[in-house]
Amino acid sequence: MKLTQFMLICAVTLGLPFGANAGLQLEGVKDGVAQLQTEWARIKYEMTDEDAQLEAIHKLEAKGQDLITRYPDTPELLTWQGIILATDAGIVGGISALGKVDDARELFKKSIAIDSAALNGSAYTSLGALYYQVPPWPLAFGSDDKAKEFLLAGLALNPDGIDSNYFFGDFMRQNDQLEDAKAFFEKALKAPDRPDRPTADAGRRAEIKQALKEINQELAD
Repeated sequence: MKLTQFMLICAVTLGLPFGANAGLQLEGVKDGVAQLQTEWARIKYEMTDEDAQLEAIHKLEAKGQDLITRYPDTPELLTWQGIILATDAGIVGGISALGKVDDARELFKKSIAIDSAALNGSAYTSLGALYYQVPPWPLAFGSDDKAKEFLLAGLALNPDGIDSNYFFGDFMRQNDQLEDAKAFFEKALKAPDRPDRPTADAGRRAEIKQALKEINQELAD
């Protein structure tokens, strides 16, 4: 079999683009992810008015859905749309937010099924965060066992990442394992900068420093 025939068969079998459209699609996905990341960070870390946040996050959800329609079954976009929906749910809070939490979970699962290593395992980390942050059955699907499973999977793919270590540290803290939580938070602070995500890094580091301050106070009492 000729190499070009083999490549064509692989592309069709795996659902991959080929030819001139491949580069255009990859560039479109890259640009789309960058837009979602940048706007999400602005909404989460720079906006303080809740009504304005909700309006902005709803617009970002529409943007994310448009990108998924244009580039379906793209794990990076599925993961980011899940993060956006989960952020919306966090702003709203309460029972009314559980529908979007469910939608976010399905997006993370779909992303993992397509490519679990996409975005350094961010779908695993985000899914794990959902499982420890939402209520358990019968209200929702919360489960510390599943949270730990998915958070560890995210850490395995991104052992030095700021988010993977932050969320595992937060999970440890929620379970009163303060020394372990402190160790993961401290590791998260040492994570390398992400040049394309300065706002997200600054915001996350502020959260980590506040968490460490509170943990040190609890350990001292």
